[in-house]
Amino acid sequence: MDPWRYSSEGISVALRVTPRGGRDDIDGVETLANGRTVVKVRVRAIADGGEANRAVAELMARALGVPKAKVRILSGATSRLKQIAVDGDPAKLGEALRKLTAIKKD
Repeated sequence: MDPWRYSSEGISVALRVTPRGGRDDIDGVETLANGRTVVKVRVRAIADGGEANRAVAELMARALGVPKAKVRILSGATSRLKQIAVDGDPAKLGEALRKLTAIKKD
């Protein structure tokens, strides 16, 4: 099952973020112990003052080809597990995520 859901405005994506990860990158899809699937993301920024959240939003916007203003954190602002929303064409966003994560599945 994909870690993203489609809506009329775009998609929402479940993420597991690693701050201070050495690089800004999408590492693929992971299934957690509870069975939930997430997109693994790492950012160089530290988890202080919202820096990692900003880096995650920038990374996802760049990877999906949308403006930063189209990416927002729905939940998990202070957690490694986050839910983000990306506004845009749901089919195009889903296909872009599928391509970004297909090569790197766990």
